[in-house]
Amino acid sequence: MISVVVPVCNEEASLIALHRELDAAFARLGGEAEFIFIDDGSRDGSWRVVEELARLDPRVRGIRFRRNFGKASALTAGFQAAVGERVFTLDADLQDDPAEIPRFLERLDSGLDVVSGWKRTRHDPWHKVYPSRVFNAMVSRLTGCRLHDHNCGFKAYRAEVLREVGIYGELHRFVPALAFAKGFRVGELEVHHRPREHGQSKYGFTRFLKGFLDLLTVVFLTRFRQRPLHIFGGSGLVLSSLGVLGMLYMAGLWVLNRLWVVDAGRPEPHPIGTRPLLSYSIALLVVGVQLFCLGIVAELMTSYSLRASDTYSIAETLRPRVSDRSDRDVATASSQPEV
Repeated sequence: MISVVVPVCNEEASLIALHRELDAAFARLGGEAEFIFIDDGSRDGSWRVVEELARLDPRVRGIRFRRNFGKASALTAGFQAAVGERVFTLDADLQDDPAEIPRFLERLDSGLDVVSGWKRTRHDPWHKVYPSRVFNAMVSRLTGCRLHDHNCGFKAYRAEVLREVGIYGELHRFVPALAFAKGFRVGELEVHHRPREHGQSKYGFTRFLKGFLDLLTVVFLTRFRQRPLHIFGGSGLVLSSLGVLGMLYMAGLWVLNRLWVVDAGRPEPHPIGTRPLLSYSIALLVVGVQLFCLGIVAELMTSYSLRASDTYSIAETLRPRVSDRSDRDVATASSQPEV
């Protein structure tokens, strides 16, 4: 079984054509498939089209949100509803080509757990293309997951990846990075990107600002989720040390000034109470202590809320066969002395 998860938001004009292309792609592949359309609060007739497709094609399933909750929520709902061993995601605007699905399957069968699409040639305005390239380079550098196009919505996953990697907010574009941090094998595939024919882009300039904040969230989750004291406590120690050094320097000046006044009977040349360095040093010390205490509190919260399964990811498990275990039990019993 292969599941295809398609978030939908005001895509009435493209859904029938998308279903036709999905049907053609899986007609060549054969095997079982399901197409899950998640209506994320559409204000047009998208849901009526999904209902009609479900009536005509038993592979089509539909989920309708009460309002717009965002793409991450739509994908999460689709992942929870999917029953396939391999799960695809693609956008409903026809810019992703379903004919690429067999190539994705080949990459998955080669040993990868996640295959992300790479739109080398993009049919988008320049003010979206170039900032996206900078953003992708930044994500690859900070997460260690080297992909050319983290934002591409055309991806393929093994089902176990989605069972272990949870997404919320707008972290849907970082699923490969989160999976990579868990130890899954991540790769990419160059895909055909088509010009937009229907609808409007759902993303504007604010996406890059939100994406940067989400990137900081991913870096924190992947590096410091299990040890928050390392980031908060480390920063606190550095700031506190700088504050202490500054105060020691000011204390040394005060002693020298007092010696100057006592020995020569002159007025204090440089009173430390009027120097900005004293205020800066006190502020650094206070903020550093607060960060360190915050790290301690975060460690206490982590110790109570972190599940054991969050600290590792199991690839496979070997268990002895029942017959082997029975043979060992018999051998152990026969070796015991009779009483």
